[in-house]
Amino acid sequence: MSQKIGIIGAGNVGGVLGTRWAKSGHTVVFGSRKPESEEIKILVSGAGATASNGTIAQAVSASDVLLLSTPWPAAEEALKSAGDLSGKILIDATNPVRPQLDGLLLGNMTSGGEQVAAWAPEAKVVKAFNTVGNNVMANPEFSAGKVAMFYCGDDAEAKRTVASLIGELGFDPLDAGPLTQARLLEPFALLWISLALKYGYSREIAFEFLRR
Repeated sequence: MSQKIGIIGAGNVGGVLGTRWAKSGHTVVFGSRKPESEEIKILVSGAGATASNGTIAQAVSASDVLLLSTPWPAAEEALKSAGDLSGKILIDATNPVRPQLDGLLLGNMTSGGEQVAAWAPEAKVVKAFNTVGNNVMANPEFSAGKVAMFYCGDDAEAKRTVASLIGELGFDPLDAGPLTQARLLEPFALLWISLALKYGYSREIAFEFLRR
């Protein structure tokens, strides 16, 4: 089913996912603080005929599904500028990592996903697309099998929509439970970040979920 998708934060993650969804036939609006920048125009041109650019509020207004993919420090301000989020599915792809990438700014008793839900209480928040780098999002094909992509949230219908969007990009969508499970998915993301950027495994890594 074709979706109307708004991207809040058209950087590395938002640019990759928005482009892939647009090329799959979804209508995508890349929302940005600088919608007329040359960088955004190049991004939209490469995404194809179903993609366009606008402000964050314009992207939200035109869409039923939203991807929050800003850096964590910009997330609250971006949501404040988003306008009416009532009934929107909000995919939270952020991670509240410390600037030194040595820990999380939130954790244990809460999570970035829950904070996003507090900032956008009228939206249906689903945590997803936060546990691998944008390079893997651009090409999730590994010879060993499908890359695991966990998601969590409190609205069953919203989760089904997000699972479909995950699956069509070539990932193995795995329901991790309610939004409180973001307390586990965000440290899991930090494991990928530390292995990829600090401990020599490179960014060309991902996790597979094995069943028996």
